[in-house]
Parts: sequence; C-alpha cells; structure tokens
Amino acid sequence: MTDRLLVSHCAPTLAGLKTGSLFTASFETGEHLRRSLRRVNKLLGEKGVRAVPLRYQKGRGLIYLYRPGQLSRDLRNPQVWEVLRACGYRKRSAGACLACLMKRLKEGEGFPHEIGLFLGYPPEDVAGFIENRAEHYKCSGLWKVYGDVEAARRRFDLYRECTRVYCRRWETGAGIQGLTVTG
Repeated sequence: MTDRLLVSHCAPTLAGLKTGSLFTASFETGEHLRRSLRRVNKLLGEKGVRAVPLRYQKGRGLIYLYRPGQLSRDLRNPQVWEVLRACGYRKRSAGACLACLMKRLKEGEGFPHEIGLFLGYPPEDVAGFIENRAEHYKCSGLWKVYGDVEAARRRFDLYRECTRVYCRRWETGAGIQGLTVTG
C-alpha cells in the first residue's frame, strides 16, 4: 500500500476533517497486508490516526483509516447510536462497534449500510439511506443525502478540495506524516 494511495483516498481523514475513510488495496498475502498496516500505524499513530483491515478476500484488503478519538465522539451521538442499535450493535465502544462491523462485513455479501457512520456521514443521511433502501434521496454526491442538502454539498466540496490539495502537496514532496494533522 503506497502513501499515494492513502493520500488520494483518505485526504479528508488525514486532514482531520472526516472521521474515517475506506478503500481497497491489493496484497499478495494477508501477511503483506498486516505488514503494510503496521507501517502505516507506526507512521500515523502518534497523529491520532489508525488503519485496520476490515476484510481480506482474494488478494484484496478493505482498509479503514480512521481517527479513533473522533469515532468515539461520533458514537456518543444519540442519533448515531440509534441507527447502530437498530442494525444489531450492542456495545457502544469504538472497538466493539468495529468488531461488529467486521463481523457484518464477513457474513454479508455487500456493505452494511451503517458503514457510513464510521466514515463520518450525517446520521440522518445514513438512516434515510437504510429506511428508503437507497431511493428517494434529495441529492447524491459522496453519499446519498436525505437531510440537509446545502450542508452536504459544502462537505462534498470541502472533501474534494482537500483531496486535490493533498494530492498536489504529496506530488511536490510532502510526506504522509507532514500531511497528517494531529488530533
């Protein structure tokens, strides 16, 4: 897993604007995946960022890069917890919720829809997506919006601009540690 991949898929999380990011990467073996994640966690752990494998299948790892402190804060939001509880989550800690998400990913064919809460999406949009089965949304961008359209559009623009700036900075020599905001 290259730093370029991290920057291009996770810039808003690295910048501290977003709770987490999700991406896939190819690895020859599960051990290569674990070794790569150890390197990332060693580089970014002191900045308050962690990477974990959510799933590994057929040479592809589904990686969750996130800010544990922000995830813990998000999980204290009653709207977030209401959605997670309805999806079968029983313990509110970040570790327990991540374990439940991993189990749901392993057992299911696709993505559990509550995954958006782990990425920092607004709980009303995640709940709306689940309740409406991905239909009847007000607008679509980085996620489907069921709540505040203007706030979502501002966030879409912010995340896109952040990614553009971070990719440019990385291409001109900024390192992944220098691009990662402490928090």
